[in-house]
Amino acid sequence: MEVKLPTFNSVFSIDCVIFGFEAGELKILLIERNEEPFKDWLALPGYIVEQDESIDDAAERILYELTGLRDLHMQQFHTFGEVNRHPQGRVITVAYYALIRINGQKEVKPVTQYAKSAFWHPVNELPKLAFDHSEIFETGFNKIRRRLNYQPIAFELLPEKFTLTQLQSLYEAVLNKKLDKRNFRKKMLSYGFLKELDEKQKGVSYRAAKLYKFDRRKYTKIFQNDLNLDK
Repeated sequence: MEVKLPTFNSVFSIDCVIFGFEAGELKILLIERNEEPFKDWLALPGYIVEQDESIDDAAERILYELTGLRDLHMQQFHTFGEVNRHPQGRVITVAYYALIRINGQKEVKPVTQYAKSAFWHPVNELPKLAFDHSEIFETGFNKIRRRLNYQPIAFELLPEKFTLTQLQSLYEAVLNKKLDKRNFRKKMLSYGFLKELDEKQKGVSYRAAKLYKFDRRKYTKIFQNDLNLDK
């Protein structure tokens, strides 16, 4: 005799925490919502997973529909399942994050009516966000702070060619503290994975600084220690 099992009705959503770096500022990608609940509020790009798609496929679709961005390397970093996190019922969200270079990216723009606009916003001026998105953002921000100590993620945010001042500005923005210029440069250069180029900045009104590139192959070959700047 066949046993009829109950059907589970679960609602999952995706929320995307996308970091970028521009003009010395760390930024986060936000949308302005165009539907209730929280209509007109700022929020992380996020929406409901459809019944016939995987979580990863949903993340790519939702980010594209709400911002126009696609083909980003996003990683899951946390699941948020508080019972009352959504006013319409039980919704469990899977959060993804990515780090991208803003320069060279096409204009962010929703391709769906669920969002009015998409834009980059400085992380140090972040207003209260819809739902529990402020908590999701903070969790993602803490994630990249920890990763910065043992993985070369800073170079995912910088231009391909960068100055040591730009590199230090990025570390200070993520870690939210000032770093000693001399010690920072000495430590970063001592690792051996920064390649000094025979080039300098162009089009600046001040003294042009040397440009560097991140040598990923050399990093992979020789680097075994962490990048902890507190040491």
